[in-house]
Amino acid sequence: MRDFPYHSALIVGAGPGISASLARGLAGLGVKIALAARNVQKLEALVQVTGATSFAADASDPESVAKLFARVRDHFGEPEIVVYNAGARVQGPLAELDPGAVQKSVAITAFGGFLVTQQAAKCMVPRGRGAILLTGATASVKGFAHSAAFAMGKFALRGLAQSAARELGPKGIHVVHFIIDGAVRAAHGPDPADKPDSTLDPDAIAQSYIDALRQPRSAWSFEVELRPWVERF
Repeated sequence: MRDFPYHSALIVGAGPGISASLARGLAGLGVKIALAARNVQKLEALVQVTGATSFAADASDPESVAKLFARVRDHFGEPEIVVYNAGARVQGPLAELDPGAVQKSVAITAFGGFLVTQQAAKCMVPRGRGAILLTGATASVKGFAHSAAFAMGKFALRGLAQSAARELGPKGIHVVHFIIDGAVRAAHGPDPADKPDSTLDPDAIAQSYIDALRQPRSAWSFEVELRPWVERF
């Protein structure tokens, strides 16, 4: 008997790492997958492995996001899981940051999260069920020097998650914010021999997402914080 409660998923900001691992994990559970990214060519290998369908979209543009959901709806119906995994980094001293680059970074990291969450809510509220997963980072709770733009975006995304969870949870929609507190292991190589497990395995992160999706609604997590076990607090 199939014990996974969802049948379709849209992952926005798809690429290697967390998105790819999650897509493979969900596909293994029989979930139909839609992948959205600015550049869909980079998704070709993942599409072949998972049987997913890819869609080009700009997460920071309201019209593009609305069209994305319409295309996904036409393809396999309303997505029951929506994952926002897009983000943009701009680094440098505050006095030297290009305001336009900062604006774009916040637009992708935070405003795009709002647009996608809004469209997901429109799909899910009438059905009274669904799940919205938002990917945060260490920057969601700690602003580092030379990383103001990323911290602004991730702090805002966390605020969105808190507000959305309180509004949508009572309507049957599970909103979860994931703080990925550390570097994600690259697909092209393992951790250094002298620092094993110093990065987060994307497959392990994806498993935490899937575990959250399996939670009974009487004990939903709002926020899940993941970090390497060897981290020095």
